[in-house]
Amino acid sequence: MTSSRPSAKSSPPRARAPRPPGAGRLSLAVVVLCSTGSALAALALPAALGVTLDELISTRRVPRSGLLLCAALTAAEVVLDAIVALVGGTTTARLTARLRTRVLERLIRAEPRHGAETAPGDLTTRLTANAAEAAAVPVTAANAAAVVLLPLGAAAALLAVDPWSALALLLGAPAFVLLLRALIRRTADVSADYQREQALIATRLTETLDGIDTVRAAHTATREHARITAPLTALAVHGHRVWEIQGRAVGGSAVLLPLLTILVLAVAGLRMSSGAISVGDLFAVSRYAVLAVGLGALTGALAAISRGRTAARRLQPLLDLPPVPHRSLALPPGGPGTVELRGVGVVRDGRQVLREVSLTVPGGTSIAVVGRSGSGKSTLAAVAGRLTDPDSGTVTLDGVPLDGVDPVRLRDEVAYAFARPALLGDTVGDTIALGASTPPPDRVRAAAEAASADGFVALLPLGYRTPLERAPLSGGECQRLGLARAFAHAGRLLILDDATSSLDTVTEAQVQRALARRAGTGTRIVVAHRVSSAAEADRVVWLDDGAVRAVGRHHDLWSDPSYRAVFHPPDDTGSPRDVRDEPDENDANGTGGTEHPAAPGPSPRPDGSPA
Repeated sequence: MTSSRPSAKSSPPRARAPRPPGAGRLSLAVVVLCSTGSALAALALPAALGVTLDELISTRRVPRSGLLLCAALTAAEVVLDAIVALVGGTTTARLTARLRTRVLERLIRAEPRHGAETAPGDLTTRLTANAAEAAAVPVTAANAAAVVLLPLGAAAALLAVDPWSALALLLGAPAFVLLLRALIRRTADVSADYQREQALIATRLTETLDGIDTVRAAHTATREHARITAPLTALAVHGHRVWEIQGRAVGGSAVLLPLLTILVLAVAGLRMSSGAISVGDLFAVSRYAVLAVGLGALTGALAAISRGRTAARRLQPLLDLPPVPHRSLALPPGGPGTVELRGVGVVRDGRQVLREVSLTVPGGTSIAVVGRSGSGKSTLAAVAGRLTDPDSGTVTLDGVPLDGVDPVRLRDEVAYAFARPALLGDTVGDTIALGASTPPPDRVRAAAEAASADGFVALLPLGYRTPLERAPLSGGECQRLGLARAFAHAGRLLILDDATSSLDTVTEAQVQRALARRAGTGTRIVVAHRVSSAAEADRVVWLDDGAVRAVGRHHDLWSDPSYRAVFHPPDDTGSPRDVRDEPDENDANGTGGTEHPAAPGPSPRPDGSPA
């Protein structure tokens, strides 16, 4: 099957604000209507106050109807603003959650290697800070419509009350437009730099936390602290630039807008003294002048939109990740699990990881995949269960091409265990039961027993109900939980990618016996570094530089010195060295190989027993 790989793009992805669902669009409509209503009430209030003031001066009686109208407009403005704050905040929170869910779904549905292209720290920054900024754009834009309506409506009302005062206001409009344009353009550039430095700090922090034992053992905590905090200098520079840009915009507004207000009031005062406008008109002009030049809220909204669009550009590559394609084919019920690879080739980072691999694994049998580090063992395991697609060739399970099977249904039939399993879930029992389907408790316990995990789980404070954070686990115990999870969900194909590397000899033998009991009921593919694992398999697939060098029984291959060297190659002195725990290749799919220290000891016999 040939994977569909996204084509490279010469231009950066366009920033697209999250599209609200039906309920979200209704909430945005409420925000627009209420904010517009509040702006209209704010625009009507100066005129109503002016008319009321003129009536009070001319009649010397309290204009009750006018006062009631002014009170009603004030109350309407307050209530509508409160609704905007409530609905807008709720809508932003929902859009943020929806956007984060969409990004996570894209990551989950894509090939693991695509998700692994973004560092975990950077990914965390995009899912938290960037998603929140991008999701705030729709509500900010909905409010911005009303923010723009206020100054424009005030300018129109000022023109209706006194055209000469409106002309004085328009004299400063070009300068303010240039001020806003510079603010938007410079804020976008600085926000992109700031967000990149944020991601770099998060990435380095995640790397250090992931390897904290190494940092402690090497006594390099001070050096790591300096490495993590080094980008803070650039971050501070970008942060100061943001405040500098906004400060200049606010400072320019603080100088320009009062001057405009004074100019408008001076013209209106002269007009009133000449009898062209009334006292009420002068009051209305003063209020409309304040509203017309009150574009400070607009500068904040435009800056927030600019930051949100920059954040959306960082999210867009994740949202554009292609899902694993399929044609909704179904596997034959009760199939034995026969796996066939025909001419499979895989290229990662320009390197040919697998070369024209052709292989048939009969249903119900087991194979051990062996080879030196970098020979492509983990990649073959990933291709066999479709954790990644080959760049050429086909892979079938019981005669059905894997690229045609729904990936969700395929997970019910293919189970994986890795060298470093991710323990997800709230409790120990949850992490064993985690999968496409949830097995019953008795099956979870049986799987734990098969993986030799039931003994140490029983010693935990609450057994299988023990929260993971209260369960201190060694590397071998983590591997046993990963094996138990694979056993609990084992279908017609079980793939163990270096999944027993941290187990002691006795525990590994128990796991091997559990695998042997599956003979005839499911196919097993084991990426093996130990002689014992290869000796227990029905057949061995020997990989060398991405190609199949030989296929046969371990006992027959053992006569080849090159095969024996896979398990104990000579060291620098030319003496044999045992590499039963030799590290596998750094798998680009993020699905397998990991490093383990070589276990010193005598060279094993062909059957895996100590010499």
